[in-house]
Parts: sequence; C-alpha cells; structure tokens
Amino acid sequence: MGSKENKENNKKTSKRKSPVTKYKEQLEEKNQEIKELEDKYLRLFAEFENYKKRVRKEKEDLIATASENVLNAILPVLDDFDRAKKLSDDENSPEHFTEGVELVYDKLFSILKNKGLEKMDSLGKDFDPELHEAVAEVPVEEDKKGKIIDVIENGYTLNGKIIRYPKVVVGK
Repeated sequence: MGSKENKENNKKTSKRKSPVTKYKEQLEEKNQEIKELEDKYLRLFAEFENYKKRVRKEKEDLIATASENVLNAILPVLDDFDRAKKLSDDENSPEHFTEGVELVYDKLFSILKNKGLEKMDSLGKDFDPELHEAVAEVPVEEDKKGKIIDVIENGYTLNGKIIRYPKVVVGK
C-alpha cells in the first residue's frame, strides 16, 4: 500500500508546479504583455506623428488654396480695369471713365462681400475706441461731440471679425 500512495502523491506533486516555476511562467506572461503594449505604443506614436504631419500639410494647402480662390474671384475685376483704361484712352471722356470705375468698384465689392467682407458704417455714430481708430479731433457743436464726423479710411469686417479698423475724425 505504501508504494501506491507514494506513486499517487508523486503524481499529485508533479502535477502541481513549484512556486518558482509558477512565478517564472507569470513573469514570462507579463513580459509578453509588456512587449505587446510597447509595440502598440510605438505604433500609436508613429500613427500620431503621421497624423500631425498630415494635418500640417492640409493646413498649408488650405491657406494656399484660400488665397488662390480669392485671387481667381478678383481677376475679372482686373480685366474690367484694363477695359476701362483702354476705353478712357480711346474716347477721352471722363464721364465714361468715371462710370466704368464705379461699375468695377461695385463688382469688386460684390465679390468681396460674397467672401464675407462687410464695410463698417461709422459716419455719425458715437466714437468707440474698441471699434474705431481716431486720427484727429476737431471742435464741433455740442450735439456732435463724441461723434464721428468724418471717415478717413473705411473699416472692414470679415465674417463678423474686424480685419481693419476705420480711421475717423471725432468731434471734440
């Protein structure tokens, strides 16, 4: 009987792993997990770097294309100026030239307005240093004090953002 029990006990102990073997296996598993995570990290890092490069390139292309679109929209106005110049040379008529320049101005402003440009209406309004640039002050009647009495250079907004402040003369 004793030998049968020894054999069974030996089988049980051989099936059971020693703590060292068990820890070695766990260590190997963890090392494998670390390698997989490192690989995953390196791939994600490379992917993110490629993403940053792609976004930078797209931004550069967008800026270049935006300028191109505006210039292509303005080219017909340049053509109109050429025609007006030739017409003024041929006819020697200031009325025709003035009319042509007004038409070209209207066309140019219409194109720019379609791109989001708006002229700021400042004349007669209260002076606001957040919206206007005072270039001069002149004495005026009491009711015009603090008001804009002349616009030296128009101001413009692009899609609601001021891109050039109007230069104005303020009543003092």
